[in-house]
Amino acid sequence: MPVKNANKFQMDVIDVEDFLRDPPSGFTVELRVTGYRFIRSDPDSFCVFIDEFDSAKGKVIFQNSPGRSIKVHTLKDYMHVRERLTSKRIVLMVSACEHNTARSKKVQKNAKVLKQYIVILDGNNPVIKWEMERGLDHTISSVAGESYKVKIDLSDLLQRWAGDNFHIIADGRKVKPDWRDAYFCLKYYTNALFDVPHWLGFNKRKFKISYYRKAEVGKQKS
Repeated sequence: MPVKNANKFQMDVIDVEDFLRDPPSGFTVELRVTGYRFIRSDPDSFCVFIDEFDSAKGKVIFQNSPGRSIKVHTLKDYMHVRERLTSKRIVLMVSACEHNTARSKKVQKNAKVLKQYIVILDGNNPVIKWEMERGLDHTISSVAGESYKVKIDLSDLLQRWAGDNFHIIADGRKVKPDWRDAYFCLKYYTNALFDVPHWLGFNKRKFKISYYRKAEVGKQKS
């Protein structure tokens, strides 16, 4: 797809503790009497996909967040979610982990988390919108009439954002991190009585959002 008029806000990557201390425009942090922090945001501007989590400041809960997955049951629900994802800013939390060369998925999954970041991605950016629409439409057409789960993966996008010079200081060393949990999921459930492929775990799909233009946002250093 030709890149035209794409030089607008695309993405911001903010250290979780910096986010809680000084939230960006559109977010407010409320300290509740129980000690946890409640994050408010405008649902007309943001789609938040963050489970509640523990930070250095205590438990954090985001308003209007379904967690990392959103469920739909009808084509109308799907079209509503598709429209939201491609017209608003998508918010999720990712982990920067110590690089591990082991091939075992279990070992990689348990890699040491060095830092966590809040990612704010503009779903209305022309190229990201195109990538999102193409991936979602291809998925639903490939499993028409069946339940499925699709993972929207941002790991390539974060790798491009980080580039070759991004690093985190860990134990006095400069570490180039691997990105983990850089995704959110859409789960589509039909009322089909014999939804065998879904029962057997076959209807799983994934597509990647990979477009990144360096001029659009400055890189954040540790």
